[in-house]
Amino acid sequence: MKTEYRSMRLRQLSSSLAPFELARSQTRPSRGWLQAIREALGLTLDSVGKAAEVTRQRIHKYEKAEAEDRITLATLRRVAGAMDCELVYAIVPKSGSLIELAERRARDQATRRVLAAEHTMALENQAAGNVEQAIDDETQRILKQSKSGR
Repeated sequence: MKTEYRSMRLRQLSSSLAPFELARSQTRPSRGWLQAIREALGLTLDSVGKAAEVTRQRIHKYEKAEAEDRITLATLRRVAGAMDCELVYAIVPKSGSLIELAERRARDQATRRVLAAEHTMALENQAAGNVEQAIDDETQRILKQSKSGR
């Protein structure tokens, strides 16, 4: 992707991921989503297996694999479809929006840079002070740099 479009793409993705923020706080059922949804819909292993064109034992293995984080997206999609459901997934920041994550990462990077420079200057008795303003300025420079390309 061209670097001049990075900022626009970040905003678009952040907006697209906003509906997933609530889902992020939901924990997966201990026995997995496949089994929880199958049981909630009153479906049997046999009926889901028939719809997915696999055996009931295979569906049971899929449910167990999903609960243990050992299942592929293709298999999840296939079994979800057999239950007349759709697999929806996203990669979301652990907290906040994608834009906030980018800003936090830039601020962390800026803090490391400024504190390293401040430490070196302090050793030479030339500390500039006003570290917070320097971090803010460096954060903005990093964000601007990432928007315009490196």
